Amino acid sequence: MSDEPLLTEDDETTVLEARIETPGVRLDKALADVFPTLSRARLQALLAEGAISFEGETLTSGSAKARAGQYVVILPPVAPATPQPEAIPLTVLYEDADLIVIDKPAGMAAHPAPGSETGTLVNALLAHCGDSLSGIGGVARPGIVHRLDKDTSGVMVAAKTDRAHAGLSALFATHDIERTYIALTRGIPMPREGRIQTQIGRSHGDRKKMAVLTSGGREAITDYAVQKVFGEHLVLRGKGLRQTGPFLAARVACTLHTGRTHQIRVHLASKGSPILGDATYGSGSPAAPVRAAIAEAGLTRQALHAAVLGFVHPVTGETLRFETPPPPDMQRLEALLSEL
Repeated sequence: MSDEPLLTEDDETTVLEARIETPGVRLDKALADVFPTLSRARLQALLAEGAISFEGETLTSGSAKARAGQYVVILPPVAPATPQPEAIPLTVLYEDADLIVIDKPAGMAAHPAPGSETGTLVNALLAHCGDSLSGIGGVARPGIVHRLDKDTSGVMVAAKTDRAHAGLSALFATHDIERTYIALTRGIPMPREGRIQTQIGRSHGDRKKMAVLTSGGREAITDYAVQKVFGEHLVLRGKGLRQTGPFLAARVACTLHTGRTHQIRVHLASKGSPILGDATYGSGSPAAPVRAAIAEAGLTRQALHAAVLGFVHPVTGETLRFETPPPPDMQRLEALLSEL
C-alpha cells in the first residue's frame, strides 16, 4: 500500500537528473535553468508532490535556496484519457453514500496508467458508483485515496463523496489506519518478531525501484511477526550426518505504521526474507521445494495480501474494520509449503 499517489510500480515514470553548480539562487528558478523543458509552475507543483530530490533528500519548497549538487525529478506518466466505466465485478465488503470498501483481486491496477489503461479499479468503480464517485483524486483517479500494487490483493477503500475523500486522506496522512498484510517469504526474518524502521526512497542504482537509504528518503515503519514456518532445510555434514538448517519459508504478518511505496516488499527484502514471487525485490532464488510449490500453486505475483483495513468513518464517526483471507493462489501455496 502506498500514501504516495504519483509513484507506483505500474506507472511508467520519467526520471530527469541534472547538477546545479551555482548555489544560493531560489530553488524553482535554479531548477528551471537546468531543466528547461519544465516551467517554474510545473516545478513548483512537482516539489509539492515530493517528486524532486537533492542527493536522496526529498524537497518541497521552491522558495528555498538551491544547493550545489545532483537533483532528480521524477515525472509521472502523461495522464491518460478520461477513464470510462467498465462493468467489472467487484467484491464489495461495505458501501454507503460516502465510501465503498472492496476486496481487490491481484492483477487489477488501482487506476489507469500506461500499460493498464482499462480494467482498473477506477473503471470498475465508475460503473458501480456512477456519478457519485469523488472527483478529488483527479480525472484519472477519481475516488482513490490509497492503493495497493497491481499484483497485491486485498482490502481497499475508495471515496464516493468529496467530504469522505478529504476525511480518508487525512487519516492516511496521519497514519490513523489499521493495516495488516499477510506475506509468504523466502526463509524467515530474524528475529521472528520486531519493528523495521528505516528511510525508504528511490534506489540510486535503479530509479524505478525503492530501497532502504542511509540518508534521505522518508521514514518507513513496519511491525512484523512470523506466524508460521515451513520446511526445515537438511544439510549433509561430516560422515553423512544430517543437521537441520534454516526454515525454507514463512508466513509473516506485517502491520504498517507508514505507507511508503513498496514498503513491506522493501523491508522484508532488507531482512533477507523477500516475498515469494516478487520479481522486483526477490533477489536470489528460493530452495527447489519452494520453487516447485510456487509453480504448482500457480502463483505468478508477489505473495502479499492486504488482510485487514480498519478506520473511523470520516463522516459518521463509526469504527469500521474489514478482514479477508488470502486468495486461492496464496492459500494453495501455503498448503503446499505446509507439506515440506
